[in-house]
Amino acid sequence: MRKKVCLFLLFLASACVTVNIYFPAAAVQRAADKIVEETWGGPGGTGGAKEGPRSEGFATHTTYASFGMGKEAFAQDADINVSNPAIRSLKDSIKTRSDSIKPFMDRGNVGISKDGLLVVRTTEGINLRERAEVNQLVEAENRDREALYAEIAKANNYPKDKIADIKRIFAKSWSDQGRAGWWIQDSQGNWKRK
Repeated sequence: MRKKVCLFLLFLASACVTVNIYFPAAAVQRAADKIVEETWGGPGGTGGAKEGPRSEGFATHTTYASFGMGKEAFAQDADINVSNPAIRSLKDSIKTRSDSIKPFMDRGNVGISKDGLLVVRTTEGINLRERAEVNQLVEAENRDREALYAEIAKANNYPKDKIADIKRIFAKSWSDQGRAGWWIQDSQGNWKRK
């Protein structure tokens, strides 16, 4: 009986499998950079998008424990899905709106906050009609950006708590690809011209 129990325990130890699915931050960053370039015209907010390689990076890491010695196996990198109908629609909406928002950003009325959303910094130099317009543009843009992050998480089966990571990654892309002279909020909340 003791021998059977030992064999059973030995079998369990050799069959122990731990699966860790990690969040592919580097792949999400590449996807974010590409989406910002496609929707806002690339680094500096000018020009068109360039075609590049498909985003890669979602890998599964599996560790097999056997007699106290670990074996590691890495699955093939898989693409991040950033091209379903909902994501394409949100990207189109953001792209269509960008030419209307950029003049307000050029004048300093609108800035990019530390969380990658747009903020009306000042209404100085704009009339009442433009104030209403800029508020509507910023609200619509932020709503689409938030929906885009949630849709990317959903399309890639990331848990909802990863939306904050996606948002943080996109915030870096929006800031990095902003035009010189635009107002960008740093991580401490201070506004600076790029």
